[in-house]
Amino acid sequence: MRSFNFFLKAIVALALALACLSCSKDDGRIDVIFDTDANNEIDDQHAIAYLLLSDDVFNTLGLTTNTTRNGGDIKLQTLEARRVTSLVGHPETPIYEGADGSFEDILPTVGEKEFDGHVAVDFIIKQARKHSAKKPLTVIAVGKLTNVALALTKKPSIAKRIRLVWLGTNYPKPGEYNFDNDIPAVNYVLDSKIPFEITLVCGGTDIGTAYVKVSREYVHENFTGLGPKVKEPVEGRHGGRFACFGDYSVDLFDNVPELVRSLYDMSAVAIVKNPEWATPRTIPAPVFQDGAWVERPDNVRQITLWEHFNRDAIVADFVATLSKD
Repeated sequence: MRSFNFFLKAIVALALALACLSCSKDDGRIDVIFDTDANNEIDDQHAIAYLLLSDDVFNTLGLTTNTTRNGGDIKLQTLEARRVTSLVGHPETPIYEGADGSFEDILPTVGEKEFDGHVAVDFIIKQARKHSAKKPLTVIAVGKLTNVALALTKKPSIAKRIRLVWLGTNYPKPGEYNFDNDIPAVNYVLDSKIPFEITLVCGGTDIGTAYVKVSREYVHENFTGLGPKVKEPVEGRHGGRFACFGDYSVDLFDNVPELVRSLYDMSAVAIVKNPEWATPRTIPAPVFQDGAWVERPDNVRQITLWEHFNRDAIVADFVATLSKD
């Protein structure tokens, strides 16, 4: 009887091991953390919806938030992110509060157990350590780079385990909102070892993500009623209650003065989903000093710039993604 019990326990242990192996099996999706200043404008919301509803492509491990000049403190940034996750039927998506302050201000406290942004920073580190250079964690960052720079400072060894895709800069010109919010964080990342891809903004041109724009009229005609219908309507940023993301998108567009707006952040998700929707080029990593980019042609550290986005394909896929059952 004792030998039979031992045999039975061994069978159970083997079955559990096989079950765990099956659960951890790579399903081919891209593991993603989305780093966002969600309450800043109206493009973050569309990027979050696009990411979470493209769950045949992305395995979203969580969202991390940060605070830029607009949209209030970290609580308001996180609240807006939670609105969107609820509106697209993924309220279970974890959201981790990140940095209110800037990289240089927070840097002296990174050795402490708790510091500004530590919840998001520690989550990025924890998830990165589960990945490898061959199968990296993708971090799509669409605000300032503070959380990522702090994570690299606290645990430099995660650099090769992450693919960082950032929405920012007007390179080779200076300026751009995300970039200006924490330039030292950008320079730190440029000099790290993390694989770094930048989806350029370049407003006023057809080069960057600023070109991926839609009109208020287009949104009314094509986004209204789209997205999963949630049982419990969600209160919007400007009031009202909404049962699907498409209707919330209409409200967001109705509450900005411009008749045409760029969906910058959505483009960063799009090129991870389908790299054919933009053109990459590789350059030696520059550095930003004294108000201008300084080229470093002999720098062995290479970064990728994404340009010339296929506006029609990206917007059409967003509509198709919101429309699917």
